[in-house]
Amino acid sequence: MTLQALPRFGESWSFLYVEKCVVEREQNCITLTDTRGRVAVPSAALSCLLLGPGTNLTSSAVELLAANGTSMVWTGEAGVRCYAAGLGETRRAGNLLKQLEAWANPKERLEVCKRMYRVRFDDQQLDPNLTLEQLRGKEGVRVRTAYETFGKMFGVKWEGRFYKTQHWASTDPINRAISVANSCLHGLVHAALVSTGFSPAIGFVHTGKALSFVYDIADLYKMDVTVPAAFQLIGSSLKDEPDRRMRLACRDRFRETRLLERILPDVQRVLGMRAEVARLYDHSEDAPADSRLWDPTTGEVLGGQNHGEPEPKP
Repeated sequence: MTLQALPRFGESWSFLYVEKCVVEREQNCITLTDTRGRVAVPSAALSCLLLGPGTNLTSSAVELLAANGTSMVWTGEAGVRCYAAGLGETRRAGNLLKQLEAWANPKERLEVCKRMYRVRFDDQQLDPNLTLEQLRGKEGVRVRTAYETFGKMFGVKWEGRFYKTQHWASTDPINRAISVANSCLHGLVHAALVSTGFSPAIGFVHTGKALSFVYDIADLYKMDVTVPAAFQLIGSSLKDEPDRRMRLACRDRFRETRLLERILPDVQRVLGMRAEVARLYDHSEDAPADSRLWDPTTGEVLGGQNHGEPEPKP
């Protein structure tokens, strides 16, 4: 399997959650084995593998997943907590540097935040003079109204967003469903970011967490994708295995909304990048043959050589 043969991110499966099983490698597939049997999964077509409690993973399976650019996220039960992540393959730092440039400039960071809010408001004309505090206030009203609207639409009693992971079993069904759905969304966004060389930690609206930028981008879609899916599920007559049904509903919703195709263009858009900059894989022929060193005057100089030595005569 070569990098050139791998599918684009937008053509991949979104995510797969597994628990209480053994993940191994069999040629160019990973296999999942539990008490019910064994199934093969083509890892090259998988964007993100969520590894729940009781999962055993072989080193050869990790090698294959990494080579295919599949992100691995170790999670708590039902995928609600994120404990650690293994990154897909990225060969260049260009996208990360663009992200850092925007983050390090306070004026540009504010512009990125405003672009994110414009996307959430479906590009409605927001007063350019609004402060960040005012934008957060408008967003709060939008979210509260959306929750109340979905509750009435699907016949679900809504008393506010509240849950504690340490008391997961006692959380009311709708809050539990929203948490599971958002966890699936976070895993997918995480996979998109690390697969294209962006940092999940360098957030603009959110800050101080290892997944701050994941939360930034995921918030663009929650009210359109995961939250209505959660209310629809809880409002239905399907009551058994709600966590599992929520994950399956998310996979359907991600496909229906073509979310995989939207994430990377939206990341580029909010960061003010050209549409062609971000790619899932850097093809081998495009990778620089020589290492480079930063120089304040020329931008880059050739690495891999002793700069204390005199330059060779022509």
